[in-house]
Amino acid sequence: MNDASRRRLLALGALLIGGGAVGWMSMSTMGDDLVYYMSPTELVAKGEAGRDATVRIMGLVAADSVDWRPQEQLLRFRIDDGQTTLAIEGRGAPPQMFREGIGVVVEGRLGSDQVFRSHDVLIKHDNEYQPPQEGEHPGDIYKTLAEGS
Repeated sequence: MNDASRRRLLALGALLIGGGAVGWMSMSTMGDDLVYYMSPTELVAKGEAGRDATVRIMGLVAADSVDWRPQEQLLRFRIDDGQTTLAIEGRGAPPQMFREGIGVVVEGRLGSDQVFRSHDVLIKHDNEYQPPQEGEHPGDIYKTLAEGS
């Protein structure tokens, strides 16, 4: 084997080692950033394993379940996927379009008390914009929620 072949082989080996190291580093930290979507039924079915990871769950806000306490910035409600109803608790104001019967995606963790502690509530909606009706203000949902608690 001549010097040119040896240098090419060393360069190829260095590239493979470098590429492998970069790939390993990116894949080993990426697992911590993954957030999985689940339904309440799937999350509850996981049992103890469902309590370890941050997940996003989807469902409809159950009727007569919204408890918004603006002074405490505490929001409690239940979501339902048609099979399982799960209690949600989060801090902070709800999104403006939040109301009973609307689809939501909630990110957080399931506690040992079977209450899902949320740090993010997203509203699922279509792209159709509908302006407020006559005499209605978009912020009125907060007043309605506060009066119900």
